[in-house]
Order: sequence, then structure tokens, then C-alpha cells
Amino acid sequence: MKYLSSNHGRVGTAVLAAFAVAFVCAPLHAADTAKPVSPVIKINEAAATTPIDTTPLRGPLSMLSGSGGNITVLVGKEGKLLVDAGIAVSRPRLEPAITALGKGPIKYLINTHYHWDHTDGNPWVHEDGATILATAGTVRRVSTSTRVDDWDYTFKPMAKAGIPTDVVKANRTIRFDGQTVEIRLIDPSHTDTDLYVFFKEANVASLGDLFWNGVYPFIDNENGGGIDGMIKANDAILAQLNDDVVLVPGHGPVGTKKQLQDFRDMLAGIRDNVAALKKQGKSRDEVIAAKPTAKYDAVYGHFVIDPDFFTRIVYDGLK
Repeated sequence: MKYLSSNHGRVGTAVLAAFAVAFVCAPLHAADTAKPVSPVIKINEAAATTPIDTTPLRGPLSMLSGSGGNITVLVGKEGKLLVDAGIAVSRPRLEPAITALGKGPIKYLINTHYHWDHTDGNPWVHEDGATILATAGTVRRVSTSTRVDDWDYTFKPMAKAGIPTDVVKANRTIRFDGQTVEIRLIDPSHTDTDLYVFFKEANVASLGDLFWNGVYPFIDNENGGGIDGMIKANDAILAQLNDDVVLVPGHGPVGTKKQLQDFRDMLAGIRDNVAALKKQGKSRDEVIAAKPTAKYDAVYGHFVIDPDFFTRIVYDGLK
């Protein structure tokens, strides 16, 4: 599929580097005395200057990268539909990239979950006229202060203009410019606010942070996420999609169903390894030292979440 050539090495380079440095520098223990700068601040600083890369998908769909999470854009005669809005400081580069894809206003924005690197652009997108759709969980979390200790950051309530007004309470299908857009809710997994979007005619799915292509994911244990939920979510998604589907991950290059299957199997393999060690009574530090991710590190261990950090996320998320 030449039109889906991977640009993993160049997409949002500055933002990805900031993610990597920020998370590696994040405190692993509450007792750590050093207080590094929050990864949120570092990532925002990088996003302020990172160029936006455009990857054509199928038909009227494209993926934009470089503003935090990947953004999907559907362009047609009626205007545009977006999946996720990126980080607000990217607007001077993101808005022209969206405009370059075609004429017409942004009519709809669908948030896959509440994390700021997918929703921080909500206010300006709404001010441009878009209706914002999201789960009730996303509305709840962006409407109030939300703490993420792993990022050492407390998110303030979002400006009223950015709070989604169309709450998706059940799976929904909408028609936009001749395209069937299916919004599918997911049980708590990456967070307790997740959904994904399937474009039926194009056979393209925008998965948000339910899928990080070729890299270890962040899982928001503090806000409803967990490793078991991530595995179940990927099982459900795999059962719903065919082999020719094109996948837009939350982070990383455009993917395939095979890559999603590999991602799911990695999650399950590490979960089983960590669970076995935890059952033996080993502490978190002892489990990290045992390198339960070693089998997968060559593929997944060179990005935002390093192997030790992902081990900690899995350990803390096991019930």
C-alpha cells in the first residue's frame, strides 16, 4: 500500500522526542526528591514549533501528525469532519494543514478520549463552527480539574467553548458527505472515556490511544484505564474489523490489522509476565528488574514509554 508509506521516523519528530524525554524523566516513585518539569509542559513546548505532516489514507480521508495525538480529517462538499483536535499551540500550523486538504468549514469534531493531546484544540475548532462529540466520560473529565500523577500535572477545566455538547451515550452512526461514520464506544481501557471511529466506505478506523503503533502505550490507571481493559478493547476491535482495514493510531504511523494484533499480543504477553511475578509477591521494583518486557523491547521499547515505565504501568494497573 504505497499511499500508506510509513513516516514513523519523521512524523512530529520534536513532539515525539519531547514525549520520550518527558516520560523517561518522570518520577517513578512518590519518594523521589527531584521534581522534573511535567511532561505536559515539555510536550506543549515542542508542539509549539513542530511542523504538521499529512498522510493520505483512502478516499477523502487523511491523517495529520505533529500536534500530540494523530488527527483524522474527512473532507467533502459539506465541509470537514475531524477525529481529535491535537494541542492548542499547534493551531498556527495545524489550521493551514487542515485548510490545504479542501474547502469548507469544520462541521464536526469527534474526541476519542479526554487526554489533552487529543482535546486541547477543542476550543478553537468549536469557535470555527464545529459541533464536538464525545463520551460522557470525556465531557466529565474536561469539565473539571483532573490529576494525572504519572505526568505530575493537574489539568484545569476546559474553556466552555471546548466542552463537547453532543454526548455519545451509545454506538452511533452518522452520515457525512456520503460517508457512513460509525462511532463505537469502548469499555474502560486506555481511560474510562474511550471511543473509536470507523469510516465504513473507506474501511478506515481511527482508534485514538487504544492503539499505539509499534510503541509501548500510556495507560491512565488513575482515570479508569487498565491493562486488562486495554486487552479486552483490542480484542473487541479486532473482532469488528476486516483484514484490509487501515488504522489511524493515537501515536505512531498508519497501521494494519496485523500490527494491531501484534500490539494486542504484546499487551497480553507482558500482562501475563508481570502478573506471574506479582503473584509471587515481588515488589514493583523487583518486577521491573526482572525485565518482563524483554521479548518485546526491540520493537516497542524505543519511544515515549520505555520498558521500565511500561512495566510499572502494567504492575500498577493489575487488580
